[in-house]
Amino acid sequence: MNFSSYFINKNLLKIFCFLWILLFTESILKAQTKENPALLRKQISASKNTAQKTTLLLRLSDYYISKKGELRNDLDSAEILNKEAGLLSRKTGDRLNIGKSMLLDAKIDKERGNKTASFSKMKIAVSYFEKNKMTRQTGEGYEELSFLYDNEPQNFETKIKLKEKALLLYKNSGAKLKQASVSKDLGEIYNMMENPDKAIEFLKQSLAIYNSLKFKDLQGVYNLLSQVYIQKADYEEALKYGLLAEKTAVEVKDNSLQLSSIYSNIGMVYYYLRQNDDAMKYWEKSLTIAKKNNDNGYIRTVANNISTMLIRQRKFEEAIAMIKEYKSRYPIADQEFEMTENYILFSTYTILKQFKNAEIYYKKLVSYYGENAEKNNKQISLLRGFVFYHYQTKNYNAMYREARLFDSIAKKNGNDMLRSENHLIWFKADSSQGKYLDAIEHYQLYKKLSDSVFNGEKSKQINSLKIQFDTDQKDKNIELLTQKGKLKDIQIANDTFIKYVFIGSILALIIFAALLYNRSRLKSNANKTLELKRKQIDEQNEQLKKLLSEKEWLLKEIHHRVKNNLQIVISLLNTQSAYLENEDALMAIQNSQHRMHAMSLIHQKLYQSDNLSTIDISWYIYELISYIKECYSAEKMIHFSIDTEKVFLDVSQAVPLGLIVNEAVNNTVKYAFPDNVKGEVTVSFKNTERDFYELVISDNGVGLPENFNMDETESLGMNLMRGLTDQLDGTFLLENKNGLKITITFRKNIAIDTSH
Repeated sequence: MNFSSYFINKNLLKIFCFLWILLFTESILKAQTKENPALLRKQISASKNTAQKTTLLLRLSDYYISKKGELRNDLDSAEILNKEAGLLSRKTGDRLNIGKSMLLDAKIDKERGNKTASFSKMKIAVSYFEKNKMTRQTGEGYEELSFLYDNEPQNFETKIKLKEKALLLYKNSGAKLKQASVSKDLGEIYNMMENPDKAIEFLKQSLAIYNSLKFKDLQGVYNLLSQVYIQKADYEEALKYGLLAEKTAVEVKDNSLQLSSIYSNIGMVYYYLRQNDDAMKYWEKSLTIAKKNNDNGYIRTVANNISTMLIRQRKFEEAIAMIKEYKSRYPIADQEFEMTENYILFSTYTILKQFKNAEIYYKKLVSYYGENAEKNNKQISLLRGFVFYHYQTKNYNAMYREARLFDSIAKKNGNDMLRSENHLIWFKADSSQGKYLDAIEHYQLYKKLSDSVFNGEKSKQINSLKIQFDTDQKDKNIELLTQKGKLKDIQIANDTFIKYVFIGSILALIIFAALLYNRSRLKSNANKTLELKRKQIDEQNEQLKKLLSEKEWLLKEIHHRVKNNLQIVISLLNTQSAYLENEDALMAIQNSQHRMHAMSLIHQKLYQSDNLSTIDISWYIYELISYIKECYSAEKMIHFSIDTEKVFLDVSQAVPLGLIVNEAVNNTVKYAFPDNVKGEVTVSFKNTERDFYELVISDNGVGLPENFNMDETESLGMNLMRGLTDQLDGTFLLENKNGLKITITFRKNIAIDTSH
């Protein structure tokens, strides 16, 4: 179970704060780049009209303030020009330009880093605008005041009040572009405050205004909406707005850090949907953009996301090494970011049950955020890790306290995915303490909430979004190729024309014209025929896509229902075992649960992946043995060594193979090491020759009795393994030397092979 990714996503918000400030500045820069400083200076020198000259001076001063780089010389130039504009406006009594000059003076101090002086001057400018009833300019003053407060939790309420004042003034003055910008800023602040519903309200208000103005650079708003819906665990909407952000950024050729943020968010959506390949693809694209922009904060953030994928893939040492490598190569001075990486390490060591290492980072997090993570708006992301840590360390009182608080917060935010994970841990804690009725209640809540997040209809809608996005991209590529083809045809025709002009005679020209006309007619007829055929092919393709999509959805639904039914049976057997005292009956029920779990894993993997017919055996064996280890973790001290190749088998072979592994490993754990003796179990699955594979399960335990006869044995497990081997058309071999070694050799079914 992985608890680090959500916290990283929340930490992205802090970095996004600085990005939005940067992007806001860049939007101003885009406007300012339309100004030509040389032309403005020339116009100022030639101007005879004092009012016109004052306006030009203010424009040039604002250009240098907004110019990228914040060079000292630029700010000095801005100050000189603004002072001259201020003197002229006071001389003529131009009240509007007097106020503008006052506001520019405050902005210059802000750019120099003199916040105290800037704050005082801005308040004076706002009072002046209010006194002279300059509505729009008053709004600009309040908006500039809000930028003087950092994006820290203690400043949020103040920033909101200032921006709401600015928003109302912009509405009254009809400044729609300003309304859209401030609404977006308010949505961003509410997102950081973990108030997604309020954030969505302002962001959609911003989007509506921008669309009414036919504003094209909407990728920032779409990206923020994607973030907010991630927070709500509404992944369909999150993916929709993420893909819209990507599409818009590509259309407007935005290759800034904002594109890195967009790719990172889309990757996060796929991560939560457990579409690991798509998540990694987008995170790698995000990392490339971040490196091109030389932004250490973004590089580290995306690298941390990738490390959580390594944790999900149980590559724990690689994840820890990646965090430490990027921390060394891309240093940043940010304590909040440091806490994010501390949380990943804390979660990883907790999963590894290296509690001494986990405790070090737990204490750091509690010291910084508080015992209930109540500081800095990180409560929901930190509490889930604390709940799991207390469960692993068997501190159940603390675990129940944190779990109840976490569930109430997640419920308020409408995040069913987080609640489902919380109730699953709750179920395990109750089960381990014999609270079977409570355990069943929490398990039912876990199933209900997880199914609401990953139901078949949502998966179908999400896949439809992907298909729609991919289709749009292909259509654009076709359109581009068509345009290039037309340009090439025009160029050829021009070259031919020039050639005949130089060579030709009147007769040759007439013949060429006749041939060209005839060719045009033939080409026109051929194009009409091709167009008709293309339309027919497109219609057939659409029908095929629809049929394929429906087929895949039905298959996923079947696997989902089979997996759910198996889980219900397992839960019923678990409940039944609470009322049994007969050890043989309890053992039989436990064995049945293990076998059903082995089959359930296959159906779970099939409905959560794009491949509906084959299973990655290396993943399957690892998950199956992890489950068995967890079942016996409190009783046995056995080390497991797993060496498997990445091989895809169809369901007809994966099921018997999984049951064989389940039987062999369970028997080894129960009988090979009596009296809790330490031991080692090795599981190997390798390709021995073309299409032939060998499964070897061995241990260094007590082995079989000397008089053991495999043909006369009444052991259900041994007979079941032999029968399942026959089902695989394979060979079954037992070797009883320094322990027991089971070797299964069989040929892979290649009739259905979709592994590539």
